[in-house]
Amino acid sequence: MSGLCAEIIREQDALEGLEAPWWRLWSQCISATPFQSPAWLLPWWQAFMPGDLAVVAVWSGTDLVGLAPLYLERHASGSRLLPIGISLSDYLDILCMPGQAAAVNAAIAGAVLRLEWSSWILPDLPPEAACSSLALPDAVESLSASHAACPVLPLTCDETLASLVPARRRRQLRRAWRAAQRRGSVIIRRCETDPETFLDHLIRLHGSRWAGQGGGVLADPCAVKFHRTALPRLAANGLARCWLMEIGEAVVGAYYGFHHRGRAYAYLGGFDPGYAEESPGAILIGEAIAEAVHEGAREFDFLRGRESYKYGWGAVDRWTQQRVWTRSAPS
Repeated sequence: MSGLCAEIIREQDALEGLEAPWWRLWSQCISATPFQSPAWLLPWWQAFMPGDLAVVAVWSGTDLVGLAPLYLERHASGSRLLPIGISLSDYLDILCMPGQAAAVNAAIAGAVLRLEWSSWILPDLPPEAACSSLALPDAVESLSASHAACPVLPLTCDETLASLVPARRRRQLRRAWRAAQRRGSVIIRRCETDPETFLDHLIRLHGSRWAGQGGGVLADPCAVKFHRTALPRLAANGLARCWLMEIGEAVVGAYYGFHHRGRAYAYLGGFDPGYAEESPGAILIGEAIAEAVHEGAREFDFLRGRESYKYGWGAVDRWTQQRVWTRSAPS
């Protein structure tokens, strides 16, 4: 007997009431990313609410020792159990208190089997996923070991970037700086203390960058609502890294990223196409990498997607996994 108790949370108020113990659990999970924090997932649920909550909380007495933030989505082929944060998050997983992974996984599996679903999908799992020992009897599991690539640049303590970034990219970066300085005075400033202003610029620049191509992810009002709620929480907990770049009096570039436990994450950016020759996006990434090194990060994660510019910085692929369980007769 593990002595753990699994609770299924179905109401939003109850989910929001978990925030304090959720933070305590998250802070002790070595593999946890900002995408699993309450600062990220609570605003996601508030913004999208795509189904019925089915969050599994595992308790040891009054201590939260495990959490599977899930919801049920009705689908023509049957109910699907999905992770809160799906689609906009680059890493997802359950949370387990260190040293209790096996017992927590068993408790979560027992609770999940009481829910009505025909498929349980866990995408974007990191290689060291806490749910790796999850086992569901009477369900068929499929594993995709190469679900999505997240190019990652390993970092060292060399703050000059000379040993981190290929020479060609460094030359391009120097040319971009010279072009920007010829056009006007260049100012790059951190903006975590003013998330509203930062997001106003990011939304404008991201929309400009993707105009004619659907407008990008921030064309969705729900996504904007989500980030306007999440970013202040992320910033208040020291997780956000926000930069704006000005040339002359114009804000021409924005960088939105995170930093946690020695890992920097480049989440989203935008730039004014009228300044494409000055490459504000590349200049901001260069600044973000240098700052990540300064803050002691071991790696700079470009996150999901195999865009060619990421490899130009010297990043190499890290693959996420996807686990899917199916059953024909929900109990």
